[in-house]
Amino acid sequence: MTRARTLVASLATIAASAIVFVAAPAQAVVDEPPRPAFYEAPATLPAANGTVIRSETLSFLLDPANATSLVTNAKRVLYKTTNRSGKAIAVSGVVLVPRTAWVGIGSRPVIGFAAGTQGMGDRCAPSRQYSEGFEYEGFAIQGLLTRGYAVAVTDYEGLGTAGIHTYMDRVSQGRAVLDVIRAAQRIPGTGLSSTSPVGIEGYSQGGGAAASAGELASTYAPELKLKGVAVGAVPADLKQVAATLDGGLYSAFAFFALRGISASYGVDLVPYLNAKGVETMTTVEQDCVFDLFGHSFVKSSTLSYNGKPMSDLIALPQFGAMIADQKIGNIKPTVPVFVSHSALDDVIPYAVGRAMAKSWCNKGANVRMSTNVLPTHVGGYVPFVAEASLFFEGRFAGLPQLSNCWLI
Repeated sequence: MTRARTLVASLATIAASAIVFVAAPAQAVVDEPPRPAFYEAPATLPAANGTVIRSETLSFLLDPANATSLVTNAKRVLYKTTNRSGKAIAVSGVVLVPRTAWVGIGSRPVIGFAAGTQGMGDRCAPSRQYSEGFEYEGFAIQGLLTRGYAVAVTDYEGLGTAGIHTYMDRVSQGRAVLDVIRAAQRIPGTGLSSTSPVGIEGYSQGGGAAASAGELASTYAPELKLKGVAVGAVPADLKQVAATLDGGLYSAFAFFALRGISASYGVDLVPYLNAKGVETMTTVEQDCVFDLFGHSFVKSSTLSYNGKPMSDLIALPQFGAMIADQKIGNIKPTVPVFVSHSALDDVIPYAVGRAMAKSWCNKGANVRMSTNVLPTHVGGYVPFVAEASLFFEGRFAGLPQLSNCWLI
């Protein structure tokens, strides 16, 4: 598969969130493959969120001579966070810090980079892809490092570590992003500290995680010196995203979201699935984003117990409430936010991102929305990366953002 197709597969996977309301069993139905010992959590976790449990030097697959270490201090990290239900958990991630001196204003900033869809299997985690595979957002991360920023990337709950990845759970993902930033500031020898300026960035699934982190920051991590949040193609309303996906090219990854939300809420929906539905759900549990076309164009009605589309379950109160919990835009961010979305996005409707931005504006947030017309969900990623970099340059330089809420 070419890099372009890989990126298409990866970013498009977020579309799977559309059918999240049909969750899967709370417990894995297949045994998880053995993972490296680094990812195993200790019996007792630290008390404070963002505490580093352990870290190790991160090697790069395409860098056998370890030349990268000459320019980047790269660490794989295991840290403590708290999931949606309030349970203390260990989550893995990556912290990357340029070895060159920071020449900007103040101390070196750190970007909490919320990764786009990686998959459900532990082998898909960004912190493993750097060493064992191909991390498709590497070029965007490298761009941030080139500007002198440190970058902290979370693997999210259950991706890399034990348990099911709680894909598209708003609170779990937002907290994981905030706590990997805390962890980055606590690793010795990086030059980062609690006074480091902070930015948060993400697109697609990462856009949802970054947007959630921006909403939660003032209450969950008020000590962070957060200067701004840049988000693109945010799946802010899963109910609306559903209409775009069912039976389409990216329908195969619906189960990513099914597995994720159900695991987070402890919901068993096997009674709502037929044998094919259970088999598909089991298969994708170990899938990575590269497995995009394995189940394309599958209609959810062919997987349900009664032949009706899974979206019908939204009418049931218990499922409706679960989906409503994931909506982004209900909490006012207290820092400037940059929102990017392609009007021609074929995965996450433009109207979804615009409605989120407008909701924030109505709550008095400082929002600037940029609309582009590059075709497809993947196409919209290119201008987002470029504009996000300019956004952070302004915020870290202490310049105000000029809101365009009046145009949204």
